[in-house]
Amino acid sequence: MRADRLVATLLLMQARGRVTAAELAEELETSVATARRDLEALSAAGVPVYPQPGRGGGWSLVGGARTDLSGLSAPEAQALFLLAGPAASISPEVKSALRKLVRALPDTFRADAQAAADAVVIDPSRWGEREKERPELLTVLQAGIVRRRKVRFGYAKKGAEPVERIVDPWGLVDKDDIWYLIAGTEKGQRTFRVDRMSDAEVSDLPAGRPDDFELSRAWERVVDRVEERRSGLDATVLIAERHLPILQDHFGRQSTVEEKLGDGRVRVTVSAPVAWMIAQQLAGWGSMIEVLGPPSVQAELARIGAELVERYATPAR
Repeated sequence: MRADRLVATLLLMQARGRVTAAELAEELETSVATARRDLEALSAAGVPVYPQPGRGGGWSLVGGARTDLSGLSAPEAQALFLLAGPAASISPEVKSALRKLVRALPDTFRADAQAAADAVVIDPSRWGEREKERPELLTVLQAGIVRRRKVRFGYAKKGAEPVERIVDPWGLVDKDDIWYLIAGTEKGQRTFRVDRMSDAEVSDLPAGRPDDFELSRAWERVVDRVEERRSGLDATVLIAERHLPILQDHFGRQSTVEEKLGDGRVRVTVSAPVAWMIAQQLAGWGSMIEVLGPPSVQAELARIGAELVERYATPAR
């Protein structure tokens, strides 16, 4: 008897209290004879299940034991399926897993859980783009994380030749369609871009992982460090409040509203590593934005404007 079928059988019995071999066969997509053999094997192995013959009979757990799946409450089940449901639209494996889980839920939970799973669809491709495929190396890296084994791969930093690395894989993060591996190395925690890796393989060497490691917190620290490096210079600008969301979309975390003025404008601080990066972002706004400082950003804007005038100004006739 397959282990996954054993678990599914027990979950169904816990959720429903009593099942027939025919119901079990339909749910698990096996034959009635196979379902009956599985139930008999469970009983012979010491699992407290027993048959009830006659009309309305079936197989039950001793004492009529009936529990929710893993102790989930109705709101917890909805939250789980709302979170995992969108992934099912792009992953056959997730879709199959959710189908099995919803069958194991108590009847009173099923409708809401299924509705939550179907409430959201994720389309990862932008307009006009083909559907993006997950990097093939992710499967290898995930295997190393789950099995707690070191992974070996070639890694090429921008503009450099690839070198071989062997690390303790701790977790994977997808940010803006770019995958990152957070891993342990001889020099401590490091972050690697998956699209710069090649020839990844899982080794037989055991991988270490701190007992208190939590992927979400580790990634937050990575983001904070990156954003700090990106904010080496601040500039103060005035912009109409109705245009503020667009400016915030351009600068993301590197924009802070300082003050709302009485004339419908807002004073905002925007940041970037150097002056020309800020100027490039602001140049397209033209007169819709006023840069109060620093002078370095104003000078860069003047330089960009002069270049544009020189190239595109209409000659006087």
